[in-house]
Amino acid sequence: SSHGGPFTMASGGLSKAVKATMGRALRETGAALKEASGEEIFSRHRPIIMWYGQKPFTTNDTFIAPTANVIGNVTNWDESSVWYGAVVRADSNHPITIGFSSNIQDGAVVTTLPESTATLDTGFPPITHVGHYVSIGAGSVLRSCRVEDLVIVGDKCTILEGAIVESNVILEPGTVVPPYARIPTGQKWGGNPATFIAELTPEEKESIQPKAEKIHQEAWEHLTEFLPYGNTYLQLEELEKAGVKAQQG
Repeated sequence: SSHGGPFTMASGGLSKAVKATMGRALRETGAALKEASGEEIFSRHRPIIMWYGQKPFTTNDTFIAPTANVIGNVTNWDESSVWYGAVVRADSNHPITIGFSSNIQDGAVVTTLPESTATLDTGFPPITHVGHYVSIGAGSVLRSCRVEDLVIVGDKCTILEGAIVESNVILEPGTVVPPYARIPTGQKWGGNPATFIAELTPEEKESIQPKAEKIHQEAWEHLTEFLPYGNTYLQLEELEKAGVKAQQG
């Protein structure tokens, strides 16, 4: 057979796994040798940045991609993830929360109104809150809004200040939720400006949490891919404080 049968396909998968394992082992060996010599590698990119004495809070199983930026008064709950090129920016004296097993996907921006805006028109502070089991699609923008638990925000959505997205909601890709709009629970919305599409089916509701959990599992794989030897993603000042020789990676 030109396809080689299931044995060939299985062997191909095994070969890929072996190559990945061998490559990782070689990289770890090189890093281990450099560490043994007292040398460290650092990156000038700073994924986690303190702002006016406020450092983002992360847990041991929070994944912050090496090319992401998490700045200032940000709380990342367990199993949350901020993916490559994403920015979570709480540098305006207004906090941002990313809930349990929630994810901010590639290139998304989560921020708040400027410090000069002390309250929203509703009287509430202009914080940004992302609940639990929420998936924020790639390229989306959130600003001083509230997204409750169990929500899927499609790619390139915009949710503006004062808007509230209730639980068990799906926003279609490209949806724009205007300032102070409210998306009721159990519904699917889309368009610019956002308009009602349909009530969610039971199957759609049940798909929201597994999606967030699947992305967490992918994030865990990326987190554990970081080398155990060396401190490639530590900042230079942290390495210098430890009194080790460092070179830019």
